[in-house]
Amino acid sequence: MKVLLLKEVKSLGKAGDICEVKDGYGKNFLIAKGMAQVATNETINRYKKEEKIKKEKEAALIEELKQLADKLKSLTLVLTRKTGANGSLYGAITKEEIAQAFKESHNIDIDKKALDLKTPIKSTGIYEIDLKLGFGLHAICKVDIQAQ
Repeated sequence: MKVLLLKEVKSLGKAGDICEVKDGYGKNFLIAKGMAQVATNETINRYKKEEKIKKEKEAALIEELKQLADKLKSLTLVLTRKTGANGSLYGAITKEEIAQAFKESHNIDIDKKALDLKTPIKSTGIYEIDLKLGFGLHAICKVDIQAQ
């Protein structure tokens, strides 16, 4: 029986491969678990169309992320916090606070997990933050911490 793999199966191949398997293994395991479909011309063509649509959406998303990265590179986020006598902050600036500030000031949703602080922000000054946007795209953004 020929099956079209929908997911990667270690012993057979990756998603999209057409494999010859025994009838029982194909029907009772692969198809039953949603790992494969019977490989007919119709299912193969449908799978190819779905993959093409998925790749087009991914390309559009990558283009959108590139535009966002360019926008973020030109932004400087300004945060004001209470400081002590020597210019150190009362507590550190967290990733969550930075993500919330992006949302409030620039209306940009950024997941706090995407922020990479090289060092903890515990004093006033300008810091560079690496934003991981996905698909291998990064943007370096500046955060200016000022005394209140």
